[in-house]
Amino acid sequence: MDCIFCRIAAGEIPATVVARNEHGMAFRDVNPQAPTHVLVIPIRHFGSATAVPDAERAAVLGELLRLAVQAADQLGVADAGYRMVVNTGKQGGQTVDHLHVHLLGGRPMHWPPG
Repeated sequence: MDCIFCRIAAGEIPATVVARNEHGMAFRDVNPQAPTHVLVIPIRHFGSATAVPDAERAAVLGELLRLAVQAADQLGVADAGYRMVVNTGKQGGQTVDHLHVHLLGGRPMHWPPG
């Protein structure tokens, strides 16, 4: 298995897991860009948001966002606010070819982001 996120989901690579269910998992980013920076991934491999089949897209993306909101609550950033980001493709800033949501919090988020 070449995908680092698939290996993390399988337990082959250690991660600080914040939340997990049968559909996905949330774990702390090893290179945090905010005091709270968690990655939320589906257990099943999808290269990006666009790679999720149309018939499954709403369910897969909905589960990821639900898990991200749960993680934000567990980590204590829900009340103050947080940002969820999904980078898709090279021009979108995606660096790992496995669908994932960045959950960022613990400081003010500025706009525009980049």
